Amino acid sequence: MYEFDWSSIPGSLPLLAKGMGVSLEITFTAIVVGIVWGTLLAMMRLSSVKPLAWFAAGYVNVFRAIPLVMVLLWFFLIVPNLLESLFGIPRGSDMRLGSAIAGFALFESAYYSEIIRAGIQSVPKGQMAAAKALGMSYGQAMRLVVLPQAFRNMVPLLLTQAIILFQDTSLVYVSALADFFGTAAKIGDRDGRLVEMLLFAGAVYFVLCFAVSQLVRYYQKKLKTA
Repeated sequence: MYEFDWSSIPGSLPLLAKGMGVSLEITFTAIVVGIVWGTLLAMMRLSSVKPLAWFAAGYVNVFRAIPLVMVLLWFFLIVPNLLESLFGIPRGSDMRLGSAIAGFALFESAYYSEIIRAGIQSVPKGQMAAAKALGMSYGQAMRLVVLPQAFRNMVPLLLTQAIILFQDTSLVYVSALADFFGTAAKIGDRDGRLVEMLLFAGAVYFVLCFAVSQLVRYYQKKLKTA
């Protein structure tokens, strides 16, 4: 019968904290870039300019049809080679981190785009008409009137997608990055306590994601009662 031994966890906490820092850096950077680029994609997709709408639709459909791990592999294998051959930038951990962040940001922006597009469409069209009647341009009306209302409605979905993104950061093992999950697995292999370390990592993921999901539920209730 397997005997659990958790004694390796306390001494490994500094390394695990460093790995968590990598996971959180990827998560927050990908969220910011993903929301900004996703907002632009959503506006392009709703645009009356056909080439912009076609580009945005093609981008979203392509990234939503490809597994995330494949996108990360592409960026891990292709981007460093391009940067090294074109600019002479040597490979290293910073290169791997940058490639992972770029892959996550571009991938997640496709999903954020759909969330933001739905949020924009949820705002009554009369809001845009009223803004234009006040002399605002399309850009001003979108920035000052439509998007603030849309983002207020979208916050629960955006946070839910952020939880999924944080969970997906464990996939950066394909680029040999020392994220939280990868660090836990390496420590488990080193100490011969892989089961305990993976159970501990899973518990940490559960606690963090459950806490954020409870915040999302609380915010949704506030929206309904507002």
